[in-house]
Amino acid sequence: KQMRLEEVNNRLIQEKPNEDAVDQLLNEEQRQNRKKIVVLDDDPTGTQTVHDISVYTDWSVKSLKQGFAESNSLFYILTNSRALTENQTAKLHLELTDHLIDAAKETGKGFIPVSRSDSTLRGHYPLETERIRQVIETRTPTILDGEVLFPFFREGGRYTVDNIHYVEENGALIPAAETEYAKDKTFGYKSSNLCDYIQEKTHGKYLAKDTIPVSLESLRRLEIGKIISELCSAHDFAKIIVNAIDYIDVKVFCIALFRAMATGRNYLIRCAASFVRAFGGIRPRPLLTKEELIKVDHPTGGLIIIGSYTGKTTKQMERLKTIDRVHFIEFNTNCVLEPFTLEKEIARTADQTEEALKEGRTAAIFTNRQALSIAGDTREDILVRSVKISEALCDVVKKLRTTPNFILAKGGITSSDIAVKALGIKRAKVLGQISPGIPVWETDSGSMFRGVPYIIFPGNVGKTDTLSDIVRILLGEKQ
Repeated sequence: KQMRLEEVNNRLIQEKPNEDAVDQLLNEEQRQNRKKIVVLDDDPTGTQTVHDISVYTDWSVKSLKQGFAESNSLFYILTNSRALTENQTAKLHLELTDHLIDAAKETGKGFIPVSRSDSTLRGHYPLETERIRQVIETRTPTILDGEVLFPFFREGGRYTVDNIHYVEENGALIPAAETEYAKDKTFGYKSSNLCDYIQEKTHGKYLAKDTIPVSLESLRRLEIGKIISELCSAHDFAKIIVNAIDYIDVKVFCIALFRAMATGRNYLIRCAASFVRAFGGIRPRPLLTKEELIKVDHPTGGLIIIGSYTGKTTKQMERLKTIDRVHFIEFNTNCVLEPFTLEKEIARTADQTEEALKEGRTAAIFTNRQALSIAGDTREDILVRSVKISEALCDVVKKLRTTPNFILAKGGITSSDIAVKALGIKRAKVLGQISPGIPVWETDSGSMFRGVPYIIFPGNVGKTDTLSDIVRILLGEKQ
């Protein structure tokens, strides 16, 4: 059933532990941890809670060794696997984990694997974590006792209560399976209860009744010993789900998780972005300002690429149209069905974008507001066509010669492809967030439009005004 967050808070109001005391306990566990946290991110939106952290877009042993050598507690590897087929995803995770083990051995470092994915439960699950486990258990003495499923993401309004995962919409908590995200043509699902979701996604290999849930009440009562016992009861990659509505819940669980690992237990974590911030000890920082992001004002405005076609994105785009300095250019996605027509559409869009930038306007390229589907499509057909559309947008960007003030990409697949295939980013630094859940990257020296801030805007994040508010900030219209 639907409910409001205040109802849950009121239920737990007497049991919220002292945050300073929890922070002190967690900091001590983090100081004792000698393993590097390695986050395999299935699209670039997963950096939406951290700052001053590296993101690598390739997984050569050389790059991974650089990640292990950093002083930070963690680093990200952008796999963009949500844009891949099942076969491609399986191959990628086998290869990446293989390289991780090689890099860890060469640097003498251990690592804790974290599979970061969508807070609305979309993605190649359980395929990705099964392949990671396969390589780790084949090539090392490590046995993964359990898998932790932790989709809480406060910045995006994703909460788990009584094992049911919710998405906040207009102040109401909607069971995730009742949202548009559960109807995703590639990654759809029917269960909001995470125990049932696991059974559904594993096709009964792991049963709902065997799932190990960590309750809000245990977390709020600081029942760390009990949670450790629950974690230590896991074996044979048993599934552990964690309820959470606030960062305090994540922190308490992380204390128990570190202590369970200290006894020799091993876990793989499948999570959304909020877990990474708490687990890695990343302290919050204020939202980024225009002055921090735009060091050199070009007389050109910015570049916006809107690939996501979720209902939320469409509403945000309509609000963006109220800004006079933004020039909208529609890219006809139907053209991906005809190669010759597609080339002409890419050239037309690039020419209009270049003209707008030269005139000092911000150019907003947007795709059709619905998925392109054909009778008889399979789930992978739809995914492959989405990737073709994203690659066409990359070709548009690669044709540009005028440097924009900023680049903003809307949608997970779109933002990853623009980063890697268009801008040529090999390693980026996460500067922070310009709005809750919306990260900004600093591009590396070898990338196109070096020094221009790159804003990654997930398709499923923000309110109706969020996109227009961000653009107003970047254009100097809002403080």
